[in-house]
Order: sequence, then structure tokens, then C-alpha cells
Amino acid sequence: MAEAPTPQTLSEQILSHASGKRAMAGDLVIVRVDRCMSHDSLTPEVIDVLRETLKVEHIPDPDRLAVFIDHVAPAATVATANAQVKIRRWVEEQGIRLFHDAGVGVCHQVMIEEGLVAPGQVVFGLDSHSTAYGAVCAFGTGVGSRDMALTLATGYNWLRVPETIRVLVRGRFRPWVNPKDLSLYLCGLLGIDGATYQAVEFHGVEWLDLDGRETLASMTTELGAKAGLIPPVGLSGWEVPEWLGVQEGARYARTVEVDLDALPSQVAAPFSVENVAPAADFANVRVDQVFIGTCTNGRLSDLRSAARLLKGRKVARGVRLLIIPASHRVLQAAVADGTLATLLEAGATIGTPGCGPCIGRHMGVIGEGEVCFSTANRNFRGRMGSPDGLIYLGSPETAAATAVRGMITDPTAL
Repeated sequence: MAEAPTPQTLSEQILSHASGKRAMAGDLVIVRVDRCMSHDSLTPEVIDVLRETLKVEHIPDPDRLAVFIDHVAPAATVATANAQVKIRRWVEEQGIRLFHDAGVGVCHQVMIEEGLVAPGQVVFGLDSHSTAYGAVCAFGTGVGSRDMALTLATGYNWLRVPETIRVLVRGRFRPWVNPKDLSLYLCGLLGIDGATYQAVEFHGVEWLDLDGRETLASMTTELGAKAGLIPPVGLSGWEVPEWLGVQEGARYARTVEVDLDALPSQVAAPFSVENVAPAADFANVRVDQVFIGTCTNGRLSDLRSAARLLKGRKVARGVRLLIIPASHRVLQAAVADGTLATLLEAGATIGTPGCGPCIGRHMGVIGEGEVCFSTANRNFRGRMGSPDGLIYLGSPETAAATAVRGMITDPTAL
């Protein structure tokens, strides 16, 4: 009698399906890539590799690729404007239908928002935070320009099947604590290389909404992960393949348990996302700017949470509160339900949907000696402008409380 096949992790299941053979951690596989994503910062390089190295003038399947202008949108310099002109002309030449120009929003948010990724797919993105697609249980991973060009030219690429770390979540978030706090806690616990070329699976979060799943999946990049995946249980509105799901007995490299009932708001201090402690420990740190947005925390639920804390209050004197919705759709919804009005009444400035100052190139970079509290994903030296500036990371709730007080504040203190 034949033995039953060894149970598989989510990554092993997806990469087995994409390669056409049973694959386990450590195996090298050639996979069909279902969707590719590129953005304005690196697409010009991809175009050059296709034309000059691979001698490919027309990609064979333009519908495989979604192109975004979101990293510096609108263009902030003549150089970025020229690069974006090159992209627009190439998109037109290739007949690429899935083109999203400046103002549509952050690539990762829009990819999920518009259903351009789906459970069980393999998705290559020209951005390290393409792990975000694991929110819908797709194997999303970031690649460089050459790998992207090869994938566009052939439809295939190779991967080493990653080992998996299981994060076993128990309990529920306390008031004013959210998935960003869980992500930062894990960064502090595991470190920035704690999941290098591994997948991270979150178990026990079937009750979590899509916004929260996106935050968790996206932030696995800060652990060094190849992919971050949320099991599709409780994922409404998406068609889940019958072969995809948690298999009892799958082998994990490590299991980490987290009790949400005991988790307070977290903050990452300069200059590393692993430099984490409870928000209350930073109560005397004054700030010059507060930034709420990015692919990590610019969604409607994030803006609503900030608005609830800011309602009837004003941003502290000497503090700039900058809010950039993750997409045009989020911006429209925030206008429609009054969230935007509340934020504006509190003294916030609203920016064009996109990446904004997260990468330190426009719309809110910080100067020498300034302190910024940000809901973004990284805080290394020079990330948001001056290398002599300081960046603290936290949740939208902590950001809103900090804007009111003018110093880092645990939201429960309000």
C-alpha cells in the first residue's frame, strides 16, 4: 500500500502547482508566473534589458504585466519625468492594458484592490514588498530587473522552494492595537534576517479583514522573507482553488506563538525596523512630522482609525501631519464617508495616492535633524530624506495620537 504524500506548506502547494511537479522545501523548480508587476523606478531598466540583452522588442503576453507609476508620482524632477515618458511610450508600443498612471495608487494596494492577483498564483513584482500578495494567499515575491525581463520574455522563471516559519496567533487585538503592531513585534523578535529566503505563514487570523492581512503579508519583507502568506480561510470574495489550504502535519522550520491579548502598541526606533519596543517607552520623543500612508498602512481602515482619534482634536503646534491614501479608490471612499473631512479639520495635509515620501524622493522628505513618525515599513538612515533625520515606525493609531501630542504617544493615553 502506497504511503500518503507528505503534507505541504502553502508555498510548497503553490510552487508544486506552478511547476507541474511535487515540490518540497529546498527543491529547485521552474514555475509559470501568473502575473508580473513593475513600477516607475525600475521599469526603464527592464525595458533596456529586454531590448539590449534579450533582444526582445515585443513581450509575448502583455496581459501578464501590470505597470504602475507610483513611486515618484507625479514626477518630482525632469529626470523622473523623462523616465516616465519612456515607460508610457513603451506601454503603448507593447499594448499593455494594465497600465496605472500617477494618482491611481500604490502598486501593491491596487493589485489586490482590482483583483489582479488571486489565491494560488505565483506573482513576481519589481518591488521587495510584493510579499503583500500573500494577503490573498498568492505566492508574491520581489525580483530584480533582469529576472523580471526574463519572465516577461518567457513566462517562466526558477525558484528555490523556501522553508516556512509558522506564526501561530492567539487572542484578539486590544483597543487601538492593529496588525502593524503585530508585524513590528515580529521584527523585534525575529530580526531583519530572521526569515531570510523563507516563507512566513500566519495561522489563527482567519477573522482578520483583508486590510490587516495585507499589512502582515507586506511586512514579512522586513524579516527577509521570500514570501508571506495568510491561509485563505475567511477570505471572502475570492475564488480559492480546491487544492490550496493548510495541511495538517506540514513541516515548518520554526513555530512562533503570539498572544494578541497581551500585545501593546509597538514602535520601531532608528535606524532599524528590528529596534522595537512598546510605544509607551518612547513617550518623551518629540516629532516634527507624522506620515500616515504607504502600502503598509494607507488603506481606508487605517485612515478611519486615525480619524477616530483625531476627531475633535487638532494636530500639535509645530507638527506636520501628512496623509497619503494608498489608492484613488481609498481616497474616494474617505471623501464619501467623511473620513477625509475629519482629517482635514484636524490639520492634516493630503497627498496624491502613491508611495510619496516613503522612499525619500518627494512629497514630504525630512530635513537635517528632523524627527518623523511614519506608518511606513522602513526607517534606516536616509530612508525619508536627510541621513541626519530620524524615523520612528508605528501604527496609524499611534501616529494619530503622536500628531495630537507632538511626541510619540501610545494611543490608549488619549
